[in-house]
Amino acid sequence: MKIPGLYIHIPFCLRKCDYCNFYSVISISRIPDFLKALFKEMEMVRDQFPPFDTVYLGGGTPSVLGISQLRDVLIKVQENFALLPGTEITVEANPGDLDPVFLKQIHDAGANRINIGVQSFDQRVLDFLGRRHSVEQAVAALEGSRKAGFDNAGLDLIYVVPGQSLESWLNTLERALRFEPEHLSCYQLTIEERTPLGIRYQKGEISPPGEDLQYEFFMKTSEFMEDAGYIHYEVSNFAKEMKFASRHNQKYWDHTPYLGLGPAAHSFRNNQRWWNYRSLDHYLSAISSGRLPVEETETLSMEQLRLEALYLGMRTKKGIQLQDFKDQYQFDLLADKSKIVTKLQEEKLLSMQEGYLYPTRAGLAIADSLSLI
Repeated sequence: MKIPGLYIHIPFCLRKCDYCNFYSVISISRIPDFLKALFKEMEMVRDQFPPFDTVYLGGGTPSVLGISQLRDVLIKVQENFALLPGTEITVEANPGDLDPVFLKQIHDAGANRINIGVQSFDQRVLDFLGRRHSVEQAVAALEGSRKAGFDNAGLDLIYVVPGQSLESWLNTLERALRFEPEHLSCYQLTIEERTPLGIRYQKGEISPPGEDLQYEFFMKTSEFMEDAGYIHYEVSNFAKEMKFASRHNQKYWDHTPYLGLGPAAHSFRNNQRWWNYRSLDHYLSAISSGRLPVEETETLSMEQLRLEALYLGMRTKKGIQLQDFKDQYQFDLLADKSKIVTKLQEEKLLSMQEGYLYPTRAGLAIADSLSLI
């Protein structure tokens, strides 16, 4: 039986980063109203899922909450939901918020994993992305997390930024590894519409690197991290050991159930997916009138579930267990897609071992295309 995870979306930022398309608002004066509604939402759905073994506070920027507010969130989680022993409790944070006292109090409040949005150790890249923290603050946050007692720390980095050289990126990776993080996420920059970077791109002010350079960045990143002893377990994610792979995020990749609370949060169970209003106003209004803040629900067909499982599986180092895939989705990949699978194996994009079909490093670089088999 797959154990579900709990996600809580904290929809507040002190300012929006130029590349970010996640839902958030900068009206932090509304935090008290949001927390009141969030706690009511917890009460409304408290009996819908069995016990959780992961809790993830994301956003937005959870660290813009005061420590008493963060503590209240974690207390309310434990009051409303059953958590299994050893539950992974993650808080995302901006380095600019993380002074030593705050870090210690987050840890003491029950968070046992912290994920810090460093994004770069190059100030020029931070400025280009519109980040509100400095390199110095990132360094202090990473050092402070250890002193506060976090022995499971992850950091996020962004690469393939317009104007960024491969040398600069590898320097950022090298600097990140000096802190020996248990987990590292390396995301290729996606220029989203309706973001400041997206608008600049449409005006022709910036141009992202071409596909060949993006491929080189990806391959060099994977080689660098694996040479340093990290496991490249998903397209964008590396872990020092598999026990440090994000237990929560892995649930999204294999159709494990999860419950999402807060504006824009998604939930999934069996063949049902639903999501909350991507609007703080609509979220608050629904809760205040005694309604769940669900904007829409969809029922996934067997074919949709199969295609999702293929897409998500091809993004992981583990890949797809062929017999399990056949049993769950009534589809024999080797029999029905034998020609294309053989071709991709010959091109060294896919490999097969002990009943698993999985992408090679070169395959991970084009994982989205592999799912089209």
